[in-house]
Amino acid sequence: MDAQLIVGVAGVAIALFLIFLRVPIGVSLALVSIIGIGIVADMDVALSIISSTPYNFVGQWELSAAPMFLLMGYLCSETKLTNGIFRFLQMLLHRLPGGLAISSVTACAIFSAASGSSVATAGAMSKIAVPEMLNRGYNPSLATSTVAAAGTLGSLIPPSILLILYGVYSNTSIGQLFMAGVLPGLLTVVLYFSMIIIRCKINPELYGRGTGTTESYSRREILKAFTQVWALPTLIIFVMVGIFYGWFSPTEAGAIGSVTAIIIATVKGTMSRTALKNAVYEAVYSTASIFLIMIGSIFFTKFLALSGVPDAFTSFILSFSEERWWIVVSVIIIYLILGMFIDSIGILLLTLPILLPLVDVAHLDLIWFGILLTKMLEIGLITPPVGLNVYVIKATAPPGISLETIFKGVIWFILCDAVFLVLIYFFPAIVTYLPSIMR
Repeated sequence: MDAQLIVGVAGVAIALFLIFLRVPIGVSLALVSIIGIGIVADMDVALSIISSTPYNFVGQWELSAAPMFLLMGYLCSETKLTNGIFRFLQMLLHRLPGGLAISSVTACAIFSAASGSSVATAGAMSKIAVPEMLNRGYNPSLATSTVAAAGTLGSLIPPSILLILYGVYSNTSIGQLFMAGVLPGLLTVVLYFSMIIIRCKINPELYGRGTGTTESYSRREILKAFTQVWALPTLIIFVMVGIFYGWFSPTEAGAIGSVTAIIIATVKGTMSRTALKNAVYEAVYSTASIFLIMIGSIFFTKFLALSGVPDAFTSFILSFSEERWWIVVSVIIIYLILGMFIDSIGILLLTLPILLPLVDVAHLDLIWFGILLTKMLEIGLITPPVGLNVYVIKATAPPGISLETIFKGVIWFILCDAVFLVLIYFFPAIVTYLPSIMR
């Protein structure tokens, strides 16, 4: 192992250590990278990269999709366009075993399509769905784990911030990535549905001994509930159809979605100066945080390239086997381990500089690979000891519900995700079909 490679490996280890110490990810990556480049090259090179990289990076047109979709999501939340979705779905699905849990999964899927954030989805739904399920006698483990797991759909169902970042970093079409996430997102929902129904059929006590099935709602009540929630699904469908048919680019879609959300909220009477101010503030804050991490990641990519770590890692993995299954399993193992300790964006931007050369050598489809990574990042949100979504649910759950209770329930959803991984491996068209027919 030559000296440059040793410096590169040491840099990766130090970066991970700093992240574990809760040093901001962007700062950790940038600090290690600048010092590392100074060692493997010289400080003049490091200073040159510092002076040019941030501006060149944030000036990319494709990256502006992130703040636009963040703004759309925050506008929908601040103007209450997301209100009433859970109640409407409860009316439609209450007769099914575990109907409230199924309603929670569906509501999370819809909310995540607006927010693009798993943590935001889990946080919002935990305040609505979990108390309702607990009041109806649902098993605490099922009630809390359902929202924790379904909240992860925000990473996969478009528009997803993770898919935008992956697309920019890997030079892959963001529009195609969005379309690639649709069927996998729906498949995840179906798997969760099936597991909940089967478990509740076998053990009715999981959902309050079926007490929810005695309710009934008139068509007028259901129609009234629909009139309160139609705007959000319509907005999401409009944006995704526009991207699919090429009416507008992902960035334009985010901007159009934001303007449309403002118009809808104004017509409904839920728009206010405070709501607009809060939405813009949250979007700017989140964008700045994400961009800081990505700038650090770009520094890190240049450092690793100079030190030879990506090539060494690729050679190491392929030395065991060049089979596709082995490469996929290796990536899954790496993400499972990192997902226990680091947040999703950090993992993605930390590993892409190392993994993308491996993908190129193995001739894996970049769009398919992006969905695989995103699903693994979803799983990381509910795996111990970090499991960020689990902690979000715990923060709003009644005092008597422990982390252990939530994690026990989450295991069932992780098994569903394992089935998902097997299915997209053997049937990659689940991911690649929609992107292949885009206009």
